[in-house]
Amino acid sequence: MSRGRVGVIVAPANPSAEPELTRLLGSRADMHVARFPVRPGLSLVDRLEGYNEALPAMAGAFDALRLDAMVMACSEPRYLLGPDEDREQCAELTSATGVPFASATLATREAMEHLMVSDMVLVSPYQPWVTELAERFWKTAGFTVTQVLQVRSRDGYSSYAVTPTELISQVELAEPPEDAVLVFTGTGLPTLPVLGPLASGNDRVLLTSNLCAAWWALSRAVGGPVTLSRVPYRRHRPAPRTAHTGGRA
Repeated sequence: MSRGRVGVIVAPANPSAEPELTRLLGSRADMHVARFPVRPGLSLVDRLEGYNEALPAMAGAFDALRLDAMVMACSEPRYLLGPDEDREQCAELTSATGVPFASATLATREAMEHLMVSDMVLVSPYQPWVTELAERFWKTAGFTVTQVLQVRSRDGYSSYAVTPTELISQVELAEPPEDAVLVFTGTGLPTLPVLGPLASGNDRVLLTSNLCAAWWALSRAVGGPVTLSRVPYRRHRPAPRTAHTGGRA
């Protein structure tokens, strides 16, 4: 079977995007990664703005490598933009590179539109001011945010530091509805281990930044639609009911 190629652009210290995307892409696509440059000493807002500014150059970092799709696996900077600007920039990069391009936020937005989702519970590990921007982003994009779950690690607000145990316990403590659509923003969150426990015994749909990015990229890499459903594929063993990309994702 011919394998696709997906280019992924991540933040320097992101510990979860590559392991999770590798599992989600499975045998259907190879992943090639470029990291944003490290710029020490910047404030958070300056660092996030820097990622957005560096994105066009990063999209060209793969040079002549033939890619079938490219994703910016970094959600937080996009919340400094509006959803229309996010979509427009992705379209411009698609045109400039000749490769279908999406940010993690655009991929998530298209996944929700694919599933015909209108209401969502937003799960955010970001600092409160970024979470407020994220809530505004999704409302401006036309979604109803029925609940915001602000999660944090033992040491503070950081998507990179939240453990699966912390994530599960904080979501369960918030008691989201049994039929809610939970959107976990942040490609640095360790989300694959939490999907089974949080979807067990209820009718929730769980969408994560990495899950949606993989679904979006695979849909382009394999040259056809990829099913996004609640029952994940696992070789040789049954699995809990979770949101997933179909096929081998």
